[in-house]
Amino acid sequence: MSQLNERIQSMHRRDVRVAWAFVIGLWFAIIFVALATWNLAPTGAARTILLIGGAIVLLFNTGAILAMLRHYREDRDFMYGLDIKFLDEARKARG
Repeated sequence: MSQLNERIQSMHRRDVRVAWAFVIGLWFAIIFVALATWNLAPTGAARTILLIGGAIVLLFNTGAILAMLRHYREDRDFMYGLDIKFLDEARKARG
C-alpha cells in the first residue's frame, strides 16, 4: 500500500506543478498581450475595457484551476488510484 501512496502522491504533485505552470503562463501571456497591444487601443476608455476584460479572464481561469486543484486534493486517492490501476492493466496487456 505504501508504494501505491507514493505513486499517488507523485502523480498529484506533477499535476499540481503543471496546473500552476499553466496559471503562470496564462498570467504572463495576458500581461504580454496587454503590453504589446497597448498602443493599438484607440482611446483610454478602450484600454480600460481591455484591461478589465483581461483581468476578468485571469481571475476566472485562476479560480477555476484553484477549484480543480482543491477537487484533486479531496478525491486524490480515488482518482489517481483508478488511473494507476488502469495504467498497470494497460502495461500488463502490452506485455
